[in-house]
Amino acid sequence: MKHLSWCLCIFCTTFLSSLCFAQGPPITGDKPIMLGAKRLLVKTLSEIRNTEEGTFAKTPLMVHYLPTASSLLGIHIPLTFYDFKYNQYLGSGTSIGDIEILGKYQFYRKDKMAKTFRMVAKTLQILPTGKELGIEGMNTQLYQSYVALVAGYESIKYGISNELGYNLVPNGEIDELRYKLGFGLPLLKPTYPVNQINLYFEYQSSWFVEADEYMLLYAQGIQYAKNQLTVEVSIQLPMIQTVSSEKERNYSLFLGTRYVF
Repeated sequence: MKHLSWCLCIFCTTFLSSLCFAQGPPITGDKPIMLGAKRLLVKTLSEIRNTEEGTFAKTPLMVHYLPTASSLLGIHIPLTFYDFKYNQYLGSGTSIGDIEILGKYQFYRKDKMAKTFRMVAKTLQILPTGKELGIEGMNTQLYQSYVALVAGYESIKYGISNELGYNLVPNGEIDELRYKLGFGLPLLKPTYPVNQINLYFEYQSSWFVEADEYMLLYAQGIQYAKNQLTVEVSIQLPMIQTVSSEKERNYSLFLGTRYVF
């Protein structure tokens, strides 16, 4: 229960803080800002994860389409690479990962001069298409259903995003209460067409309810956006880990690109 109280306390505090701050598009998190009806976004965000168990990588092809200005549908098809240190049976190799189906609906929007506050309901259905490798977020061969609320306030000066969600795993013991908090800081003056460099400071709090394990991760990233193209890089480090030794993370490196049509 202490982890639940901690997550809810952080969420309430930062949610109220979002009345004073704003968000840019996060790297490891999500945003409630929609691009507009009939837009298509193609992106990838590769993760190279180093743990006590081994080194793993995930490179997804992510396609998002906005049927309306307030809705989004997406599919993520990942290719994964794995190299286990001590498990000779699993060894190393390449596999398709767990495919994800994304849905988002923006149900609240309040715009003011050069700033906006929005809220989005989100669901992510994770299909058991990958190998049974037990790599959380990559290859589990377990069906998972994630639902979340994303809230953010964005202006031309700086921004903040919040995401509170629960990942249900009916046939596993890795149910997760997840909270993400992200801050964005643009370094250049706003221009059109877009030409911007952004710094990102992002946190992820994960409480694995059934196992009673907890992780707090911090990611530092930088992003460059030019016209319709964006490139980004971020490194994520553990701050708190009360998990089994083989699940302990050393770091994750994220490399991403996105293009808006």
